[in-house]
Amino acid sequence: ASPGYCWPFQGSRTEVLIRLPAQIRPTAVTIQHTSKRASPLGTVSSAPRDFTVSVSLCRALGAGTWPRGKAGLDEEGKDETLLGTFTYTMQKELTQTFPLQDGTPSAFWFLKLVIQSNWGKPGYTCIFRVRVHGKIVGTHAIGQTHV
Repeated sequence: ASPGYCWPFQGSRTEVLIRLPAQIRPTAVTIQHTSKRASPLGTVSSAPRDFTVSVSLCRALGAGTWPRGKAGLDEEGKDETLLGTFTYTMQKELTQTFPLQDGTPSAFWFLKLVIQSNWGKPGYTCIFRVRVHGKIVGTHAIGQTHV
């Protein structure tokens, strides 16, 4: 990860909805941040610390098309399923993979990442890379006719 190419979020708590390129039965999430040495400010306090990963059952495989403005999650998160609560540890590798809760029977187009805290930076939280691992379900992916 190169300094200056992060995905910045205002504050230490934020959430993002990630649209996946295909319907995926998620098995793990990988988070990457830059090293203290590579950081222009010599600090990694903007790195995420505690976070959760969830999906919405209201738009599982076979549930139909996505209504405009809904972005794949119901309005109040009533049907969300928590797949895990994790801590990105700065004392470990820069790239860390977190296995998700086993037994998710459905595939999803969207995954919700909620950053609960960072390593001390009050103004923003920065993520350099997020990867979602899992099994592609179905036959159509964005930009492709078959997967």
